[in-house]
Amino acid sequence: MTQYDFSEKVALVTGGASGIGAACIRQFADNGAKVVIADMSEAAGSELAASINALGGKALFVKTDVSDAASVQTAVDQTVVEFGRLDCAVNCAGISGESNVLADYSLEGWHKVIDINLNGVFYSMRSQIPAMLRTGGGAIVNISSIMGLVSSPTTPAYVAAKHAVAGLTKNAAQTYSKQGVRVNAVCPGYIETPMLMGSATQEMLQMAVPMHPIGRLGRADEIAAVCLFLCSDSASFVTGGVYPVDGGYLTN
Repeated sequence: MTQYDFSEKVALVTGGASGIGAACIRQFADNGAKVVIADMSEAAGSELAASINALGGKALFVKTDVSDAASVQTAVDQTVVEFGRLDCAVNCAGISGESNVLADYSLEGWHKVIDINLNGVFYSMRSQIPAMLRTGGGAIVNISSIMGLVSSPTTPAYVAAKHAVAGLTKNAAQTYSKQGVRVNAVCPGYIETPMLMGSATQEMLQMAVPMHPIGRLGRADEIAAVCLFLCSDSASFVTGGVYPVDGGYLTN
């Protein structure tokens, strides 16, 4: 795996206790960053932080509800109090939500997905960007989805939120890049994470595999590797991009 120098950096990951978020946390820590796990799962987040600290890293868990702006601000504030700065953020917290066609989609289901998958990214950047500006800049990666570029009949809220994340990413990049904050989005295909494996039937997973020309589902560490590149100095001229990491799904 490519090694980056994050030894003087502090990275915060929402949804950092499992799946893609946890893979990002591990790779940031392996590359020397101090890491903050912002997640609702206290058990998983605390366990991950403890495992990194036990290996000589620096990790902090902050229980965070990304649908609550005050909770997100608290996570950023605690990051700065604990480590003095914020340099990198991956906004990964999300849910798959209700499976239903648009006219039958519940209002409760709609609001829940939008609150977490879209408002959560807005709240996160709204708190992260000022913290980064105070220390000269930083890099943010928002996790969108292939469904932020195409569509699926039974996930209207997820599709709408992920399309909006891509647009919000471009807006933030246009606004803050001259001030030293780069913002990009990654659009994963079907990735073997607890969210996918817990919501998809075996039949759905079997159907999903051939939709990826590479012939398999993706791994969380493969998405994390792209996120780390985008947060690294190697991507210093990269901002406002929306990048599929999808095993060729979008070539179909």
